[in-house]
Amino acid sequence: MSVTSGPKFDPASRSSALLRRKPVSTMAAEVEHSSLRRSMGLLPLVTLSVGATLGTGIFVVLGEAAPKAGPAVIVSFVLAALAALFSALSYAELAGAVPVSGSAYSYTYATLGELVGWVCGWCLLLEYGVSIAAVAVGWGGYLNSFLETAIGVRIPEALSAPPGDGGVVNLPAAVVVLLAMVVLLGGIRESAAITVITTLFKIAVLVFFVVVAVFAFNSNNLTPFAPMGVAGIATGASSVFFSFVGFDAASTAGEEARNPQRDLPRAIMISLGVVTLAYVLVALTAIGAAGVDTLSGSEASLATVLKLVTGAGWPSTVLAVGAVVAIASVVLAVLYGQTRILVSMSRDGLVPGVFSRVTARRRVPAANTIIIGCVVAVLAALVPLGQLAEATSIGTLVAFGLVNVGVLVLRRTQPELPRGFRTPLMPVTPLIGLALCVLLVFGLAPQTWLAFGAWTLVGLIVYFGYGMRRSRLNE
Repeated sequence: MSVTSGPKFDPASRSSALLRRKPVSTMAAEVEHSSLRRSMGLLPLVTLSVGATLGTGIFVVLGEAAPKAGPAVIVSFVLAALAALFSALSYAELAGAVPVSGSAYSYTYATLGELVGWVCGWCLLLEYGVSIAAVAVGWGGYLNSFLETAIGVRIPEALSAPPGDGGVVNLPAAVVVLLAMVVLLGGIRESAAITVITTLFKIAVLVFFVVVAVFAFNSNNLTPFAPMGVAGIATGASSVFFSFVGFDAASTAGEEARNPQRDLPRAIMISLGVVTLAYVLVALTAIGAAGVDTLSGSEASLATVLKLVTGAGWPSTVLAVGAVVAIASVVLAVLYGQTRILVSMSRDGLVPGVFSRVTARRRVPAANTIIIGCVVAVLAALVPLGQLAEATSIGTLVAFGLVNVGVLVLRRTQPELPRGFRTPLMPVTPLIGLALCVLLVFGLAPQTWLAFGAWTLVGLIVYFGYGMRRSRLNE
């Protein structure tokens, strides 16, 4: 289909176009002829999701969220995990029933119609792209911590912080995004192998942190536990929900998993359990060992805790090395997810065809990866962490809410569809997931809502000006 002209579109059919759904059978047929390579088993899928998630909240966002909730930020993590859990159950069913690369975008396209599918996909682009940039910003902080403790030097603030944080450009943040882009261009097998190794390494580093910090645990650091009350806990949960971005990364590998109906639901649930346990243990021991004030505002908060409680430099050096590797793996895994969502959107005709072109040799969407990698690198270099984290949270919550609605619709419209996993306690589970997403989204700052509104408006302009006319469903 021509990218420039597109099919003829009858304006009278505009209203029906907004509600048209892409049949699951059509998606399945496309998957059978996909140019992507099926090479991922359960372990790579689990480590992809854990790799895309673990590290984001603990290594980066904990220091941003602690001042909002006090020590009760531990409860904020649990509340955010519950919201993620109920949404994960819906994700697991849809991933087994619609095993394609588009994740929540494809699920909502099949259940709620093209316009809602587009909005969901547009939110996912915000969620994934901005979270990559936010994590990359935190990577620069830990890289400086490592360099300072290991060889006594730091990257100058002008080159390691964005303009809003007192610098000129965050060069390390841009570099780590570009490195992840290069790895992805090497092929899915190579990328998956690196993800497995780095994920296991960062789990080992977090276990090391918990063991060291627990010996300095002081219960006085947990009082007052909730100085901002329930409102503070809810606000903290809204902020740290960003930390759970990525558990759904396995669902973006639907066309590269060897047994997607069986392995995608398992990978989603296992990864969420691992990540939640790690977040709660590390947050509890970090606050108990050093207190909220020590964590507040630090881009390398865990390394600071270890240096404080041990009085030695080598533990924080170990932690900083782990964080550098861990956060780089998050960038790699989330960048992978974003490119695969764009593959699906491009294949549906809603974005230009360049995003779905796959190279013959490596079987990767090379142009897609290069374009997104460069755009996100610029974003990471110029935008402060706090603004990025909250923008990611709102995009994530909207997408998760739509997934909870989508699983209800698919159960009613196609109850006979084979499913590798069935969400328990229907319809209660997805309704609770939807309610928790609504609760958390209203805890975000007004400026975050304004930014999201502007992003959504741009998305609607793109859809009505480009995507609607060029949609494959016009054929």
